[in-house]
Amino acid sequence: MAIAALSSGVTGLNAAQRALGNSAHAIANIGTQGFQPSQANFTENAPAGTGVSLSLQAQQLLQVAGPTPSASATNLATETTNSLVYKAQFDLSAKVVQAADQNLGTLIDIKA
Repeated sequence: MAIAALSSGVTGLNAAQRALGNSAHAIANIGTQGFQPSQANFTENAPAGTGVSLSLQAQQLLQVAGPTPSASATNLATETTNSLVYKAQFDLSAKVVQAADQNLGTLIDIKA
């Protein structure tokens, strides 16, 4: 049980880190004309309870009228909010890893 929780926590850490990196990339390119940020989508791994995965999907390209590309499609308010959510997810996953580590330590102490 503790090893499964440890695995779930680690995959949660990895998914939150990738999502935060994706959000940072979108914010860094806010001044890039024609930039289309990717959207992070979290899914549960199969079988259920074995972790979390992240897929990044590019948004549909906007149709631009005229010869000049449009401004970046990055929404700063959305990306800032997402960054806070991803940080909270990372912190929660770290607590899951910490709890699993403590449980494994207790099991090892009992066996010894």
